[in-house]
Amino acid sequence: MDAVRPSFAALLRARERLRALSLCAPLVPLNGSAADSGVNLKLENLQPVGSFKVRPVGNAVLARTPATLAAGLFTCSSGNSGVALAWMARRLGLAATVVVPAENTPAAKLELLQALGARVVKEAFPIWWRSVESMSHPAVAGVYVDAVRDPEALAGNGTAGLEILEQMPDVEAIFVPLGGGSLACGIASAVRELKPAVKVIACELESAQPFSAARRAGKVVSTPSQPGFVSGVGFDSMLPQMWPLASTLIDGALTVSLAQVAAAIKLLAERNKVIAEGAGAIPVAAAIAGRHPYQRVCAVVSGGNLGNDILSTILAGGIPG
Repeated sequence: MDAVRPSFAALLRARERLRALSLCAPLVPLNGSAADSGVNLKLENLQPVGSFKVRPVGNAVLARTPATLAAGLFTCSSGNSGVALAWMARRLGLAATVVVPAENTPAAKLELLQALGARVVKEAFPIWWRSVESMSHPAVAGVYVDAVRDPEALAGNGTAGLEILEQMPDVEAIFVPLGGGSLACGIASAVRELKPAVKVIACELESAQPFSAARRAGKVVSTPSQPGFVSGVGFDSMLPQMWPLASTLIDGALTVSLAQVAAAIKLLAERNKVIAEGAGAIPVAAAIAGRHPYQRVCAVVSGGNLGNDILSTILAGGIPG
């Protein structure tokens, strides 16, 4: 079933559910050059789990009955959704299992999963992706929590959009990293309700751009991806259930290079004292690249779960391999 745009009432219900879980993440100016004076940062990296995922996962879990949740929780994630699920499970006294891709799940995120008490199941990427598509795994029981297609997950992400519009009333465009598409579509759902003139722009890597490829083709297509040190975005294709919603809600797309992402991470650390993971820095890189017409931009820094090895390489002026 295709993903459905959440209603305004669903966004407000999500906001109430999440009050005790998520921060109203600060929105602050980017301390860049004079040319970047119109760029502001929505600091989702400061959420309790280090990323925005507390919003979709938290709302999707809390929308279910306690009796339903008693069987335990599981999800398929390359990192941040799994961390949010494990965090929620620990709060509620539930078992949590996270199925991760064996090849490229960052060590920093694996360590967080283990620290939170989650059972981790590693699978080769093709098997992992099939589990993502089917929302099931033959060796894992429990309630599957989908942080992308679930209507309550979309509504949870929409709460970030409500906050941005309140914190930055003169915003012209909101730049969002494009992974599964749920964050961008959730934010765009709030925008369409309250300020439809504001644009929502998906930001991707030049070397891993499934949404941009789908926009060019007019449908979901498979395209080779090389996300490098960036995790959580840039899969070979979009989930087909997300394309109809993303194609109607997202106003445009921008791509940046891995070098530009590394430079944005370095800038954020040095100028704003903010640690952003690769996906979280993509919108910042796109905002300061100068290839857009907007004067007042909000760049969503979606997460900050970055390994020390990657950060140290970037701060030394390198690009992690």
